Amino acid sequence: MVRCPARTATLVLSIIIAVGPSTALAQNPTTGIPAGPADRAAPRTDQNSMTAHAQLLDKRKQGRIDIYFEGDSIVRRWGALDYPELLANWKANFFGWNAGNFGWGADRTQNILWRLEHGELDDVNPKVIVLLAGTNNVGAQPRDDQTIAEIARGIRAIIDICQQKAPSATIVVTAIFPRNDNMAVIPTIAKINEKVATFADGKRVRFLNINDRLADSNGTLVDGVLNERDKLHPTLKGYQIWADALKPIFRDLLGPPATTDLAPPPTADPSAARRIQ
Repeated sequence: MVRCPARTATLVLSIIIAVGPSTALAQNPTTGIPAGPADRAAPRTDQNSMTAHAQLLDKRKQGRIDIYFEGDSIVRRWGALDYPELLANWKANFFGWNAGNFGWGADRTQNILWRLEHGELDDVNPKVIVLLAGTNNVGAQPRDDQTIAEIARGIRAIIDICQQKAPSATIVVTAIFPRNDNMAVIPTIAKINEKVATFADGKRVRFLNINDRLADSNGTLVDGVLNERDKLHPTLKGYQIWADALKPIFRDLLGPPATTDLAPPPTADPSAARRIQ
């Protein structure tokens, strides 16, 4: 049992450092984000990320989780204490379906893989997994065909480990959202999404693409759906579009939401904890 997230994170960090460079890839010293293949699991070794990992290990054992959301900051912010307006929207849409949020900010596919390989989905047994990943692998620059294929393989690897850890779950893979911080990346995102769509079988793995509701045919964002400052993270309007696309799937797989909710309590970015107390 994880009784002290910060202490556990320090221990895990020590283990990662001890095993040497064959396991821990070259990293940005500030963010702890590794450079390496998108389909090879790699940890975030900054203290804040390791504390968050321990926090999520603990969260998976609380309450009941029928819907497991996995991904990066676009996922995380929706159900986080440090984004109260987004959290209110999360509760308004998903209360009664026992939805747990396991996203972590700035994660690439390889970081999500590492978290899943290191226990965050163990013994959860959700009925539905919602996945959104890959935009941090793309970044703000267009990518060549080799990198596009690699990012798609990273998403495929996440699907595979989700199926191994939760064989009864239906996985809803959401297409990477458009981003307008650099319009040149739109073709890269479209090509990755085309590849990811082929992973769906329409039953155990479903592909959900809402990009035509977020942007026009050229990739230019619809007014008000993404944050004006970064042109990457959804606003309340953007999240509601996503929720409106997810809820019919949830009703189909789970039935209508219950009048009570048993999901674990929401968490926050550990670095924001003091600000929200």
